[in-house]
Amino acid sequence: MKRVVITGFGLISPFGRGKTAALDALRNARSGVRAITSIDASQLNCRIAGEVPGELTEHRGHDRFSRFALIAAEEAAAQAGDLGLAPERIGVLIGTGLGGCETLDTNYRRLYAENGRIHPLGIPTSMYNAASSAVSTKLNAKGVSYAVVSACASSAHAIGLAAQAIRTGQADAVFAGGADAPITFGIVRAWEALRVLAIDNEHPAEACRPFSADRKGLVLAEGAAVFVLESLENAQRRGAEIVGEIAGFGATSDAGHVTDPSADGATRAMRLALADARMNATDVGYINAHGTGTRANDPTETTAIKDVFGASVPPVSSTKSLHGHAMGASGAIEIASSILALRDGFLPPTINLTTPDSQCDLDYVPNEPREAAAEAFLSNSFGFGGMNAVVAIRLLRYA
Repeated sequence: MKRVVITGFGLISPFGRGKTAALDALRNARSGVRAITSIDASQLNCRIAGEVPGELTEHRGHDRFSRFALIAAEEAAAQAGDLGLAPERIGVLIGTGLGGCETLDTNYRRLYAENGRIHPLGIPTSMYNAASSAVSTKLNAKGVSYAVVSACASSAHAIGLAAQAIRTGQADAVFAGGADAPITFGIVRAWEALRVLAIDNEHPAEACRPFSADRKGLVLAEGAAVFVLESLENAQRRGAEIVGEIAGFGATSDAGHVTDPSADGATRAMRLALADARMNATDVGYINAHGTGTRANDPTETTAIKDVFGASVPPVSSTKSLHGHAMGASGAIEIASSILALRDGFLPPTINLTTPDSQCDLDYVPNEPREAAAEAFLSNSFGFGGMNAVVAIRLLRYA
């Protein structure tokens, strides 16, 4: 089967717009979690989030999550350059956990609180495939295109499925990634009801504390990351710079509790990704953990990593400690963050890890980035409903 490489990627995140802003934040262990400003949060219990800073001016008429996807995809396309392919051979797979939350929240408020009218474009802007459709139209990608929805594993699934589409000849290139914009009054209220949010309105940058014994929960975030994936053959034919390779993909279902994670499901997903990549445990130099900062996830994921890697566990970190949990976009943002850091020669840190936890006893790169060389890493994404996706990536340089 064809090998699949990355020749461009873009992101918009709580760190700011683009790769440069993200690399600077990762290198300096600077949190993107702050007080919410995009909505009136005064009546919310949780008034902090990983919010994209600044005003969005581009792509008006789309929901916020689609606008994020378009901005990230444009950056990715600019880096990749001309793919030299017919539009029918280029696809789009954008994962999202929640879709057009901004549109739904606005229209429901008009309908129920103000007895007003629904916007006539409410359905096409709020649907889960709105981002995939918008990117496909903007970039004239006429091949395999759809949305991938698997809660917090959505963008990891999208990237894995895009690689499979190229491997098997369904496409020659795919714009793949994820986008979510869950910072609306209704969505934050719903997450408050689950009682898994870390609420520290006075110290937002310290709220997300993965693997620390004093962790209090996750921090909602928003943003998007999109990758240009193409066959190695096509990339070499056109002389493209190759960022890395999608070497392996593993996906499983816990088939268990809708919210409580399973070490077994995570373990099997990691093993499948390694087998698909033909990697041994010792080939992996870093793991970007799902690492939500919740009481349940962190020890469960730690157990799964130890089950897979045994005595060869590499350094592990959670960049969610820096940018928050961007729902279905998280996997893509975390892969982008890992690539940026590793190509710059360091491991991104888990900040706010201040108190050791006997159940979380791995090397989590605490608090500060670490100079290191790693040529391959895993990115873990585990979603509500028991959806697990793991992507294995090599950062080899190709002539």
